[in-house]
Amino acid sequence: MKTVRELAGEIVAREGGFVDDPDDPGGATKYGVTLQTLRRLGLDPSGDGVVDLSDLHQLDRAQAIDIFMEHYFRRPGIGALPEALQPTVFDMYVNAGANAVKILQRLCTQMGQPCVDDGVIGPQTIRAAQRVYDAAPAHFADAYGIARRNYYYALADARPASRKYARRRDGGKGGWITRAEEFIAPVYHLTEAQHRARVAAWA
Repeated sequence: MKTVRELAGEIVAREGGFVDDPDDPGGATKYGVTLQTLRRLGLDPSGDGVVDLSDLHQLDRAQAIDIFMEHYFRRPGIGALPEALQPTVFDMYVNAGANAVKILQRLCTQMGQPCVDDGVIGPQTIRAAQRVYDAAPAHFADAYGIARRNYYYALADARPASRKYARRRDGGKGGWITRAEEFIAPVYHLTEAQHRARVAAWA
C-alpha cells in the first residue's frame, strides 16, 4: 500500500492550484485547502496575524500535504479502517468532510453490519467496516466508490449549480465522477451512455 504521504500527494495533484469558483460552496481553494480550513486550523502562512486570501495564495504543496495527512487522515482515524478502503475514504474526506464517513457507515449497514451514520470513525464503525471487508474483501472498496459516485450525482440532482462538477459541458463525465471512478475497478465504471442517461434529466 502507498504511504499516507504518497496518498496525500496524489490528492494535492488531483485538487490542482488556486481556484476561486463562485459556484463552489467551499469558496476559494488551493491544492484543495480552503480559506475556511486555514482559519479553522489557525494557520497563518504569512505570519501577519490575519488569515485571509493572501495566506491561501502563499500555501505551498508541502504544507497542503501536511494538512491533509494530519487533519484529514490521522485525526479522523482513517488509518483504523481496512487498508483497501483508506485511499478512497481519505480522498473523499478531503473532498466532502464527514460525509465520506457517513457514506461508509450507511454502506456498512446496507451490507449487514448496522452502523450509526454520525460521520465519526469510532469503535463501532471500525468493527463494522472490518467485518464487511472480511466478508467481501474484493468488493468493499468498489461498493464504497459506487456509493460515493451516487452521492455526487445526488448532490448535483439537488443543486443545479453543482452539475458542472458531475457533467462536462460536452455532456461527458465531470470531475466528481471521474474522481470517484479512479478508486473503482474498471468493470464498474459507467459507460458514457450510462452516464448520459443518468444526467439526462438535467436540462
